[in-house]
Amino acid sequence: MRSRALGVITLAIGLAVIPRVNSAAPPDGQASLRLTAPSGLQLVVDEDNSSPTLRVVLPGRPPSDRSIVVLFPEHVTGVPHGEQEARRLYRWQPARGDERTAWRRVGRSLEYDLDLPGPVRLTARATLDSDGIEVRYEFRNLSTTAYDMIYAVTDPRLTGAFHDVRLERTYVHYPTGLELLAAETPARLTMPLEQWLPARYLASFTWPVPEQRMERRGDGIAYYNTRRRVDQPFIATVSADSAWVVASVTRNTGNVWSNPELTCQHVDPQTTLTPAGRAATELKIFVLRGSLRTAFQHAIQQRDSLR
Repeated sequence: MRSRALGVITLAIGLAVIPRVNSAAPPDGQASLRLTAPSGLQLVVDEDNSSPTLRVVLPGRPPSDRSIVVLFPEHVTGVPHGEQEARRLYRWQPARGDERTAWRRVGRSLEYDLDLPGPVRLTARATLDSDGIEVRYEFRNLSTTAYDMIYAVTDPRLTGAFHDVRLERTYVHYPTGLELLAAETPARLTMPLEQWLPARYLASFTWPVPEQRMERRGDGIAYYNTRRRVDQPFIATVSADSAWVVASVTRNTGNVWSNPELTCQHVDPQTTLTPAGRAATELKIFVLRGSLRTAFQHAIQQRDSLR
């Protein structure tokens, strides 16, 4: 599909639905939905949203801190075999509703199941490490229809000290080293925000580099494309005081990108799914105290361990 190379997938109209989330009260109360690593990093289920949402809390911050909110996932999209258009199987919905996610705590992980159209069953798992969270999506195809592509989009949204609306502290990696994602658009630093936003800034990894440097589509969003491919599926944002780095990495992906208004990070891996088959994708969100270069080296050391 040509649109996949642009980081946006065309959806079949009218096929977006809200699937059934398996609902139940957590067996051990709200304390069971909060994990703490030896480093002091916390992983907390966000009770302010019915759709599965997590918060990563820095050491010393109150459990209510919302500097790092992760939509888990933001959407699930697939392309059934023989079809040209993608189908939106799930979309995250804000705020609270009647349906509540049946979270499970398994060791250092928080996980749940989601029944999608198809039917496809998604098991989403977030595992807390001292250096961040590892995200894993397992797809189980309960039908005889193959999917040429299926993926779940993790959406970590950064606020507070990590918010970077003009992409002055958000980096990717080229063969020449770490550089600002939006370095090729210096005008972003001075143009009025209403001209800069809404925007998406994309850098190809395995997908072809689009010819257009910037295009404004029918949704009113300006899509900026870097001239060069990145050489690692990595994107990172440095805090305003340079003390912390939030970075995302995966083993393989088409591109990396950010919505600067939300300061989100995307390294979304895709997979295929056979009839009655299983597949999985993984990525990791690092939350590290220290330099950008150290965070990059740390992330790349773990990249090959991901699926």
